[in-house]
Amino acid sequence: MYAIVDINGKQYKVEEGNFVEVDLLGKEAGEAVTLDRVLLVSDGKKATIGKPTVEGASVTAKVLGETKSKKVVVYKMKPKKGYRRKQGHRQQYTKLQIEKIAA
Repeated sequence: MYAIVDINGKQYKVEEGNFVEVDLLGKEAGEAVTLDRVLLVSDGKKATIGKPTVEGASVTAKVLGETKSKKVVVYKMKPKKGYRRKQGHRQQYTKLQIEKIAA
């Protein structure tokens, strides 16, 4: 059984027991999160598609912690002008473990 959920404007395919890294949610580790914006639920034989969401469907997940991606270096330069800017960025993520899909 799997579901497609909308978290912070991004869509993720989730299955029970799987791990998902989503954009930072600001929740504590060990906290339970209920995801109500379920766009599709499938049990392998039958798929229920929402308009825009599936009525009464929800996904329960447990927050495992926060992680960061690899550093992305942003470098700007204009030749012959002495203009150079170097900046780094590390995107923060929240790691979730999917516990239950209720449809």
